[in-house]
Amino acid sequence: MNRKTLVLPAVVGLLAPVLAACGGSDDGGDAIVVGTTDQFIASKDNPAPLDPAIGYEAGVWNVLRQTVQTLTHIPRGGGAPVPEAAQSCSFTDTENESYRCTLRDGLTFADGTPVTPEDVKYSIQRVLDIKDDSGPVGLLANIDTIETKGENQVVFHLSTSDATFPYKLATPSAGIVQKDKYPANSAREGFQVDGSGPYTMKPEVKNDQIVKVVFTRNPKYKGDLKISNEKVELDLFPDAAAMGKALDDKKIDMMTRTMSPEQAQEMLAEPKDGFKLTEMPGLAISYLAFNTEDPTVKNKAVRQAMAQIVDRGAVASKVYGSTAEPLYSLIPSGITSHTNSFFNKYGEPSVSGAAQTLEKAGIDTPVKFTLNYTTDHYGPATKAEFELLAKQLNDSKLFDVDVKGTPWDKYRPAQKKGEYAVYGMGWFPDFPDADNYTAPFLDKNNFLKSPYRSAVAQSTLIPQSRREADRSAATPTFEKLQDIVATDVPMLPIWQGKQYVASVDELTGVEWAVNSSADLQLWELARAGLHVRPVTARRDAPARSRTRRRRPAPGRAGPASSARDPHAS
Repeated sequence: MNRKTLVLPAVVGLLAPVLAACGGSDDGGDAIVVGTTDQFIASKDNPAPLDPAIGYEAGVWNVLRQTVQTLTHIPRGGGAPVPEAAQSCSFTDTENESYRCTLRDGLTFADGTPVTPEDVKYSIQRVLDIKDDSGPVGLLANIDTIETKGENQVVFHLSTSDATFPYKLATPSAGIVQKDKYPANSAREGFQVDGSGPYTMKPEVKNDQIVKVVFTRNPKYKGDLKISNEKVELDLFPDAAAMGKALDDKKIDMMTRTMSPEQAQEMLAEPKDGFKLTEMPGLAISYLAFNTEDPTVKNKAVRQAMAQIVDRGAVASKVYGSTAEPLYSLIPSGITSHTNSFFNKYGEPSVSGAAQTLEKAGIDTPVKFTLNYTTDHYGPATKAEFELLAKQLNDSKLFDVDVKGTPWDKYRPAQKKGEYAVYGMGWFPDFPDADNYTAPFLDKNNFLKSPYRSAVAQSTLIPQSRREADRSAATPTFEKLQDIVATDVPMLPIWQGKQYVASVDELTGVEWAVNSSADLQLWELARAGLHVRPVTARRDAPARSRTRRRRPAPGRAGPASSARDPHAS
């Protein structure tokens, strides 16, 4: 999976407007309204979509980040994690195997109940104990024991060295929850989320599906985040077209996930007056994955031949235009340790090379299989992408490929059960480190539930990479991991996306509201002109985005747009 970091200019003033307390009604009145096409559905297979021990999707995490506090968080602009619910955290040994955090004084849940080290231990231990097969347990699996000390300290003893552990504690998988609201050994069913984060939340549910979430500023919040508004409403739309119309009608203030490439490109060329398109770095990727025990693709020569045929450049340009670029590695180019391992091994697309690969392995052609994709999770262009991929493979005469789309609530359970030989997925990183583009796919408890195993990756390379506190020093190890993936092809990277967020002109903080990992940070948003007070901006925040405003085109409907999804999820 590969994603290129954009280096984009931004003008950040020394003074930034911050919305002062304005109040508002419980129904979302006076709220900043944000649109999304994420869907949250409770079903027999997934009765607890918003439990931190269960939910492992980008959209789910974007709800949890607003409500459930973590010990650390990634600061505005990126970089190493800093304390959030904790007042300090650090490794206490040179091997990166013992990590200690001290909680902030006076920390409470939103209902006023004190947050204790025992709550932290309970919250993380329940993730390990529940061990949901589609949840985030793999991120925390390296924890051996959790120890509490005194009234404010918690110590994590790790089974092996892990310099990335502070990043993992910054994810919702390590969110702090209350014992009386979250059972120790089972999920909390339904859609309510409670914690000590910057907001409380109130979901509006119809037919076992969320249609709206109102986030209200938590007056008891104590942490590192600076909250710039009193209320934000997250409105859910069935598709990008409906979300775009809502922005055009100013029924919402901002569009996030998931806009169509056509929307983004139209607004890049001729946006409508009164709206702005903010372009920012992103680390989203899209890839094909394989059930390596399925007879059709069990022989890696079949997967290698597909890697030789697929024209990533054509997929990116014809389907996504300027919103995506070809992907040639498990690790994006914007992440330290990236190499173009697939291009280095296979070069430009070659049908003759693929034919030789299959012939040498004794594979009869055409190889017949179904290319599966989800119809409602990664954006409206997914269908066109998979039809083009199938055409490329079929035009080679080496493959006979059908295409089948399935809604996400049925797609993900079927994928985990191994019902698909070849299927499409996407990924938003849990944290911006090369480890998060390798371990979730290659280590034990990989989130795809893939039968593929690389003994050297699991037993040697992944542990070795985690011993390096200086992440650039792990580059040789990650290069080997990328080469293993290019050779065995358990996954086939296709493209990496750019991020766009569309909003009304008067909304401020948009450039910080979505970070490079596609984390939604609603606390950054404010409405210009409403009881603003100047607050000195951080001088160390790096340039990270640019906002496009152009002269409106007469007679054109000015839509809005944003980036794509992928967090495997």
